[in-house]
Amino acid sequence: MNMPLKIVEFVRKPWVRKTLVGAGAAVALFLLLNNVALPLYVNHGGTLSVPGVSGLPLAEAKAQLEGAGLQPVEADTRPDPDRPPGTVIYQNPPPQALVKHGRRVYLTVSGGEAIVVVPQLRGRSMRDAKFALERYGLQLGSISFEPSTLYPENTIVAQSLGADSRIGKGARVNITVSSGGGSGTGISVPNIVGRTVNEAEKILQAQGLNVGNITYQLSYELIPNTVVEQFPRAGESVTGGQKVDLFVVKVGRPTEEIQVPRH
Repeated sequence: MNMPLKIVEFVRKPWVRKTLVGAGAAVALFLLLNNVALPLYVNHGGTLSVPGVSGLPLAEAKAQLEGAGLQPVEADTRPDPDRPPGTVIYQNPPPQALVKHGRRVYLTVSGGEAIVVVPQLRGRSMRDAKFALERYGLQLGSISFEPSTLYPENTIVAQSLGADSRIGKGARVNITVSSGGGSGTGISVPNIVGRTVNEAEKILQAQGLNVGNITYQLSYELIPNTVVEQFPRAGESVTGGQKVDLFVVKVGRPTEEIQVPRH
């Protein structure tokens, strides 16, 4: 019975009453700022819903966003085989998001189908050609055979898409393969794999042969300017003056091959 009386007497003290009034005022101010002032500040100028522009041409998407009071920004371009080049494939903020007037909307645009460079296949075996095409994101297409006196049996003599052609990723490259048909006469092709280009040229000339096309294969692992493959291969019998194609190492990432024709 005495405790409530003591609490009442305590609350009636002037300094306690001032403290309680101050605390109440602080709570009221917090609620006012949190529920009234802050929303008014955030929504100053109004909020709006972001329109969906994915699938639209970039120019049309920009026009819609600008018409809605937003600021379109072309942020990135990515390969997309399913959307035409210049089509919006992603937006941020997403559709229906509530944002302030003038907010930037970042757009990712389709670059269309990924384009790759066709490697040199002539002079390679079918197995090597298949691996080379796969490294470039291409596929081996149809295979036909024809006689050849220049290339050994089962060696590629032609390809449907020339080396260094640019084509969509995943395309098929058809090849023509030597079925043999002539051994040639007179000269046995020397082994020049592992030699430098200058050494290979001297060895070939000493045998009455010439250097043909030089295809540079980029690599960080092999010694630059070294012959890593030759066609016709060592031991093939050919006529005098025959050209021998060389595959030579060049410093770089193994993402492309550079062919240098020889006259």
